[in-house]
Amino acid sequence: MYKHILIPLENSAADETILTHIRGLARLTGARLTLLHVADGFMARNQEQLGLDESDEMREDRAYLKSRESELAAEGFPVDIILACGEPTEHIVAIAEREGCDLIAMSTHGHRLLGDLILGTVASEVRHRTDIPVLLVRAPRKG
Repeated sequence: MYKHILIPLENSAADETILTHIRGLARLTGARLTLLHVADGFMARNQEQLGLDESDEMREDRAYLKSRESELAAEGFPVDIILACGEPTEHIVAIAEREGCDLIAMSTHGHRLLGDLILGTVASEVRHRTDIPVLLVRAPRKG
């Protein structure tokens, strides 16, 4: 079944939805977890090209990933973290392939029609750009 699950996190309340859901699956299969956050602010997107230092946002994202890593490791899960910078969809697909993941598990916000056209959806783009199975779990609506 699943041996290595990539879990893209966005450093928001929606992360709890996918982490809660994936714990049972990972326990059942004994899967290794890789937590990924893709920083996509101006500094993150241009860090290498412009030789920029890590931004406060990127430091906060790294601390968030380390916190989630510690939490899951304390529960007995084998877990790694990756902080990438740039375009989320590209990094999610490339890292899943590079790391040999056999499942990508993501939470989604459930935008519809006009929201998808205006905002786009990383989840939708990921599922169209990879042959790796993608598990999408809808986060509760705000309010």
